[in-house]
Amino acid sequence: MININNAILLVIVIAVIVTLFFVGSAISLWIQALVSGARVGLLNIVFMRFRKVPPKLIVESKIMATKAGLSITSDEFETHYLAGGDVGRVTQALIAAGKANMELEFNRAAAIDLAGRDVLEAVRMSVNPKVIETPMVTAMAKDGIQLRAITRVTVRANLDRLVGGAGEETILARVGEGIVSTIGSSNTHKQVLENPDTISKTVLAKGLDSGTAYEILSIDIADVDVGTNIGAVLETDRAEADKKIAQAKAEERRAMAFAEEQEMKAKVVEMKAKVVEAEAQVPMAMADAFRKGNIFSVAKH
Repeated sequence: MININNAILLVIVIAVIVTLFFVGSAISLWIQALVSGARVGLLNIVFMRFRKVPPKLIVESKIMATKAGLSITSDEFETHYLAGGDVGRVTQALIAAGKANMELEFNRAAAIDLAGRDVLEAVRMSVNPKVIETPMVTAMAKDGIQLRAITRVTVRANLDRLVGGAGEETILARVGEGIVSTIGSSNTHKQVLENPDTISKTVLAKGLDSGTAYEILSIDIADVDVGTNIGAVLETDRAEADKKIAQAKAEERRAMAFAEEQEMKAKVVEMKAKVVEAEAQVPMAMADAFRKGNIFSVAKH
């Protein structure tokens, strides 16, 4: 009988411990939410653990939203967390947007967050535009002079295009392309050096922020340097190439002349050999004539 009582007592103690483990922290969070004016049910907090949702994160986010005057339910926070979103970041973004008098709803902020964008940074960039510097862009004017330019692009996040919009890399690529096009269409490099703002005005007028997550506010030329005289280099290379071609042709003609000379020398040697051969046959012919008496008959005549 004593053993049964001890077993029952042990079960009760374990049940109390488990209950305190699940309910104790939940009661603390529930009181914290209640005092802060945020309505979160006690049972809802308890069952968050079973749904693998951190109660502390949800309750604290709910309190922050309530204090900021935002009407967001704990279920919305839970849903966003279970979808893989950053509840704390979204809450901070909504509070920052509210203080800046920006219209940003929870569903929209959650969609931006789930799209992989930093929604808090986007809100901050909407309030305080960001300056991004392009890498050095090299282009050549029509007079053959190379110019190297560095620009600073001031952009502001466009919350309406954050989901599906292109990022900073696209902005930098388009600005670089616009700089190359503008410099390349200039008659002389001096025109660019005298009026560098023409680059920024021309590039800005192209609407390069179309389809991106940002709005370009300004494009400023930070530095323009004169590079290599590409035209002169090309002319020098062309002259050097022509020189090498002429040298090759001259060498070819010299080789042909040398070959002809050697051929003529060979013919001379061949002719001399024939003469020597002919001279060697004269005595033999005379001897043959003596034997036949042809020489005497010729003499008699």
